[in-house]
Amino acid sequence: MKHPIPDHNPMRGQYRTVAAEQPRHFALSVAEGVATVTLNRPERKNPLTFDSYAELRDWFLGLQRATDIKAVVITGAGGNFCSGGDVHEIIGPLTKMSMPELLAFTRMTGALVSAMRACPQPIVAALDGVCAGAGAMMALASDLRLGTPGATVAFLFTRVGLAGADMGACALLPRMIGQGRASELLFTGRAMSAQEGQAWGFFNALHDSEALLPAALKLAGQLAQGPTFAHGMTKTMLHQEWAMTLDQAIEAEAQAQAICMQTQDFRRAYEAFAAKQRPQFEGD
Repeated sequence: MKHPIPDHNPMRGQYRTVAAEQPRHFALSVAEGVATVTLNRPERKNPLTFDSYAELRDWFLGLQRATDIKAVVITGAGGNFCSGGDVHEIIGPLTKMSMPELLAFTRMTGALVSAMRACPQPIVAALDGVCAGAGAMMALASDLRLGTPGATVAFLFTRVGLAGADMGACALLPRMIGQGRASELLFTGRAMSAQEGQAWGFFNALHDSEALLPAALKLAGQLAQGPTFAHGMTKTMLHQEWAMTLDQAIEAEAQAQAICMQTQDFRRAYEAFAAKQRPQFEGD
């Protein structure tokens, strides 16, 4: 993973990430402020292992201090997104673990979702083919989701004798598609079609398979060129206001917006508007 190190400019107090060291359990590329994370076990439909869970969690945690990454695309190799936890490398060993070991594992998987929600960068999930179990939760934890007509999303925890309550599913999914629809998917474990997902608000848009990743990269690129500090504030407010009353939310947004009004990007936007030019945001 790319560990955060201090920026050499002490006046800025910011951090950047080291791009030299590639992660071991997923593919990573960074271009023009957009990081592309590719789950890369196509022969098995990109399942997760104990190691890949932990490395993904740590990488997303590192984004909280990364200034070279403005947006993230997460996708899967070989025409599928992710089939969930590897049956042989995770589910089998779990049947032999003690309660403390099981709780450590379930907390780790939940920490991946928490890290994705806590990082300030917008995350765009590009979903094709199978998106199941933990893969469905990673898609749900993303900020925007693009799919293909053939994509299927299944929260199939009950299929293996577990509760539909996993990695925050019972909190996130009802807010995304509604309580009744979420209840059906979490109780039955059935797959949600791409068409259902788009109609219910899970997918922001559908694209043909060959156009999916370019569309996701284009969207992430547009976000990366925007006011990244303000994007981070938007993501924070979207997350925190779930637990607020309306009055609390209005006050929190007043404070958040006042902070954003102190940024140089706000000044740049005004000066560009006055000059009839397009603003060039720098994230400060």
